[in-house]
Order: sequence, then structure tokens, then C-alpha cells
Amino acid sequence: MSPKELIQNWISAFNTADISTLTDLYHDNAINHQVANMPVVGKLAIQQMFIKEFTYSMNVCIPENIFEDKEWCIVEWKDPNGLRGCGIFHVQEDKIIYQRGYWDKLSFLKMHNINQ
Repeated sequence: MSPKELIQNWISAFNTADISTLTDLYHDNAINHQVANMPVVGKLAIQQMFIKEFTYSMNVCIPENIFEDKEWCIVEWKDPNGLRGCGIFHVQEDKIIYQRGYWDKLSFLKMHNINQ
């Protein structure tokens, strides 16, 4: 599977809050670093992150552009509320080993009426 195909599967699983499928897409020692937060290390910790995040809000990732270069895939996205961001994924052997995301955390918290 190409990195782009894997990330398209990730988007589908994310948009349906399919935590099991999302978790399966990550390598055991993967790192997910949403730059507005501390890095999350390990597949099980990433799974717990998704469980926690999906309890606060159901997000939708609408890809605007998907770029692929060898083992890397970049997604420019938006959501129905106008929030925009970018996700960078490093994929090896059909697993995400590193993910970095850029988005406006303050706008997200305000949109979902979350106080932290």
C-alpha cells in the first residue's frame, strides 16, 4: 500500500471515529506529535489519545490536498467549521511511524466549547 493510500484509510477511520482501525495503522513505537500538544509515543498511547479526543468532539477531516513523496505523505485539511491544518506522516512497511500535525488549538477549543 502506498503512503497516500494508507493515509486515505486513516482519514476514513478518523472521520468515523474508528479507533480500532486508526490504532492498527500505527507502528508499535510510533510517535504522534500534534505540535500544539506534547508528543504521544507508542501505539497504545496513541490509541488512548484518540479515545480521549473523540470523547470531547467528533471531528471531520476534509482533505484539500494530499502530497506523497516516497515514505512521506502530507495532508492539508479543513473541517466543516472552517478549522484548517496540515498533517505530515512518515510511513514504513504500511505503518505510520511518525505523525506531526499543525492546527490552531485555541480555535479548536473555542469551536467545541472546551475549557482547558
